[in-house]
Amino acid sequence: MEDVWFGAFLAPEAAGADRVMRHAELADRLGLDLVGVQDHPYQAGFLDSWTLLASIAQRTERVRLVPDVANLPLRPPAVLARAAASLDVLSGGRVELGLGAGALWDAIAAMGGRRLSPGESIDALAEAITVIRALWTPGDPVTFSGAHHRLEGARPGPFPPHPIGIWIGATRRRMLELTGRTADGWLTSSFHSPPDAVTAQAKIIDTAAENAGRDPASIRKVYNLCGSLSPLRGAGFLDGPAALWAEQLTELVFEAGMSGFVLAPGVEAERDLRVFAEEVAPAVREAVAGERGRPAPEPVRRPVLIPDLDEAGRPRTAERAPGPLPPGQARPCRRLVDVHDGYRAQLRQVRDAVEQVAAETAAPHPDGGRLAVRQNHWTLGVFCATFRRLLTVHHEIENDRTFPALTEHDPALESVVKKLEQEHEVIAELLARLDRACAELIADPARIDRVRAGVERLSQALASHFAYEEEELAEAVGRLEIGL
Repeated sequence: MEDVWFGAFLAPEAAGADRVMRHAELADRLGLDLVGVQDHPYQAGFLDSWTLLASIAQRTERVRLVPDVANLPLRPPAVLARAAASLDVLSGGRVELGLGAGALWDAIAAMGGRRLSPGESIDALAEAITVIRALWTPGDPVTFSGAHHRLEGARPGPFPPHPIGIWIGATRRRMLELTGRTADGWLTSSFHSPPDAVTAQAKIIDTAAENAGRDPASIRKVYNLCGSLSPLRGAGFLDGPAALWAEQLTELVFEAGMSGFVLAPGVEAERDLRVFAEEVAPAVREAVAGERGRPAPEPVRRPVLIPDLDEAGRPRTAERAPGPLPPGQARPCRRLVDVHDGYRAQLRQVRDAVEQVAAETAAPHPDGGRLAVRQNHWTLGVFCATFRRLLTVHHEIENDRTFPALTEHDPALESVVKKLEQEHEVIAELLARLDRACAELIADPARIDRVRAGVERLSQALASHFAYEEEELAEAVGRLEIGL
């Protein structure tokens, strides 16, 4: 595969349905290539993956959609073929099909699925690929008799408007060999297969493809990722700044033939997706294009997602090498990130409290329960007010002590500091709006949606603000040994 795709790997949590949709829409606006959704039909707290993918298709314009990976023991392949083709028609040819042989057999059996041995599940997967492709191919009614799947005169169709790739989720040798012989793509995850393992697994796929007379480069190899985007360079895989991520992913393109990277974002999902799309992906593509002697692709235009912060107008200091700082300088740098992480954790608690109060507000209550709901509204208001006080004190300390110390030692930081101080004012206004929404909630429980919207807006602004501050000042705080 000449081109390298980048995407978002989303957990379909029912309790966070709005958040999942928002992240999928963000991936589309950011220019990412894929949205992958886990498929665990036995998880009562998860949305159905195909229903979710259809909803995402309706709310997006260009991003490709893939179940990552479809649980075959609970998804009959003939029905799965029709579902994938239908969604490809409705989305304008944006579907790929990830397939898994199955795991967690107790949970599968609890949903009425057949319990299979490892060997049987692989055989069933191979048969399913035959069934699915037969129903995507125009022609006569299809008859197929396998040990696990059958067709008895099934008519093919609907037909996908583009060749849907069948990507197999595989880590073990037999599955990897099946991938090399028959699949259009391979899905694996850094949660289970670290880079060294991926390189070895890719070689098994390539050998199986060659033995089957196929070009190994025709198989798209996609790696689901998790990691830590931080200004500090760590010792592990994907632990550090965007430049480190780009370096390590580029290495996998050339050493393992990987041609897709799909990020499972962390708690700061919006920030992670933006950095991945706007910094990591372009750097990898540029490095790969340069090595292959091709012009680098045009970068995706950065959308202005938080206009109050004027992100496009943020000054930037000169880039520095992502090498590790000496221990004495790394400590204050780490301290800045830790302080921000503390506020990130507190804001997550506020978000969780809002969702809990929203659920309790929506539930029917006898007359005696109304007092408890009202008390919850008061408690939420106190929770938000406390967060506002703590964050305000933090910003006052930065304005009065930290920022002046930085600019005194390094005047080149003056424009960045001025911008951060302006953003402090914007965040103060968002905090004040949230306080007012909490006060209105006590009088009118229907205002919970306004509180939720205020918390989401504040979360987005803070994620962006903290990331900018860390990118521009964390190294300087360490280098200049500024106390926090």
